[in-house]
Amino acid sequence: MTVDLANPVRRRTLGIEVLLVLGVSLGQSAVYSLVTIVARLTADRPLSQQTATLNASQSPRPWLDLTYQLLGIAFALVPVLLAVHLLNRDPGDARGLLGLDARRPGSDLARGAALAALVGLPGLGLFWLAARLGINASVVPAALPHQWWAVPVLILSAAQNAILEEIVVVGYLVTRLRELAWRGWLVVGASAVLRGSYHLYQGIGAFFGNAVLGVIFVLFFLRTRRVLPLVIAHTLLDVVAFVGYDLLPRSWFDWL
Repeated sequence: MTVDLANPVRRRTLGIEVLLVLGVSLGQSAVYSLVTIVARLTADRPLSQQTATLNASQSPRPWLDLTYQLLGIAFALVPVLLAVHLLNRDPGDARGLLGLDARRPGSDLARGAALAALVGLPGLGLFWLAARLGINASVVPAALPHQWWAVPVLILSAAQNAILEEIVVVGYLVTRLRELAWRGWLVVGASAVLRGSYHLYQGIGAFFGNAVLGVIFVLFFLRTRRVLPLVIAHTLLDVVAFVGYDLLPRSWFDWL
């Protein structure tokens, strides 16, 4: 489905919708990441000696920290609900349109796991190379206190990241740009560059690594019209990164 290009009002309305959805979600994150990387590159210390912390503690009081963590996860998913709501209104049936239904659970799980394996090891290699070249900050995937809820929260955080990124940056954005009759390579490039941009706070290497991942994920979605395997793959990758870092001895990560 494409927008009636002879109707400039309809085209402009849809374009503004895309900007607003991105403005309250990962487009906003991309702008902040751009400012952060400029600050990092102009700091007194080299980028490789700086730290980017994910899943940081929000309070020294454990139950208050847990509350903040859960609220952050819940509210981060609101833009996803907004995107799905807008697609349900026009053109309708967002779950079917994005491939979020449960019609193929076995196939979706298998393809998601295969994608995670396909991009996981090369991604780790790119991460190691970026660290050696000094074009990434030192990333701390998890910095939660040693509480009973730390691992469940990290798993929920991984799922939240996956749902937000894959539904908004792949499913929603690709669908809308195709409706606006963008060329295929521009659709792939826009989604991939956006994905790389909101990871810039981690360093230049993170931008390129995630942009390459974005190309792979968008091409998969264009071929299959199913975003659920992407959510599964992304969740698996982040669970391994977050929970692995939290549970394994820190000495295991020194080589990175």
